[in-house]
Amino acid sequence: MNQQAITVVVAKDLEDLIPTFMTNRTKELETLRVALGAGDMEQLRQLGHRMKGVGNSYGFELISILGKKIEDDAKIKNLPALEALITEYTDYLARVKITYE
Repeated sequence: MNQQAITVVVAKDLEDLIPTFMTNRTKELETLRVALGAGDMEQLRQLGHRMKGVGNSYGFELISILGKKIEDDAKIKNLPALEALITEYTDYLARVKITYE
């Protein structure tokens, strides 16, 4: 995995919301892992759909992109792709650095 930080610029007026937003992303990641382990494609699809909607709203474009891919791959039950996407999401959350403007 790459260790370089990923900087995300978030609107200053969202600064108070971001700690909760990021806590929820960490919980979401664990839920994704559990759903994948259980082979629960419907839950993976729903989580991906939610990620797709929430990411861009807070300035986290990659979360929306990954969410769409997770949603799409859950629909076709593509386990290897889902595993790779969840790994990518894990890496992203570990490296993301937030700045406010």
